[in-house]
Amino acid sequence: MKYRCVASSPEGLVQLLAASYLRHGYFWYVTGRIKGSKDPAEIDRKLVDKYQIALTARERARRKERGIANMHYVRYDRWFILLATEGNHAFKQEEKKSIRDCRRVAIKFAGYSISYRRGGRTPKGGSDPKWHAHVRIDTTTYSELRAHLVGLATHRSAESLAQEFRKIDFARYAPIRRQLLNILRAANAARSRTGYESIPHSALNLRRTIVPVYAEDENVNGSNLEAGQWKTTLSKKSCSLI
Repeated sequence: MKYRCVASSPEGLVQLLAASYLRHGYFWYVTGRIKGSKDPAEIDRKLVDKYQIALTARERARRKERGIANMHYVRYDRWFILLATEGNHAFKQEEKKSIRDCRRVAIKFAGYSISYRRGGRTPKGGSDPKWHAHVRIDTTTYSELRAHLVGLATHRSAESLAQEFRKIDFARYAPIRRQLLNILRAANAARSRTGYESIPHSALNLRRTIVPVYAEDENVNGSNLEAGQWKTTLSKKSCSLI
């Protein structure tokens, strides 16, 4: 069977992890980057075949009943991630020094920090005891973004600064919305101290847009990294698979 694994964009990959894989128990992961001399499509085939990833839903269910872990693989540009569920698998033995649990160590990708954790906010403002995928801007990128925009706050017109906020292209998951609102409040506080006009919340465009997940859905091959102005450069560290 054909196994689709090339993401259409960083947002598509994050959406797949947060909305599907993590919530279905694919907590253990290894990330890597394919070396420039290697063909990404060939590496895709190698890893999918090696770890028997291209399975039907029934096959995955049978493996789960037998205590065998299931796996998924997804790549954007030359960055990739292998994920596994609870259970025994050769992958866990081979990568035991590199493997991480996203409930303890967040996945870092293109300026995003993706984890699976208990809690969150309910519509009425209380705490939620259930587990959820948690997507935010990673600490380093958030600090850089905040410093940049607050630094511009007293040197730009309202419209010019609003344009800077509109350039922020991270998907608007709830934690990211809160981060962006915090930056906007800090920038407006700085403008208020100097008597400048405040920037409205509308500059942030807080509605999250659903995007195509796979490159085939968007007729692209995932060969060019479009990480955006405020996405950190992907790590060049590779896991031991490549």
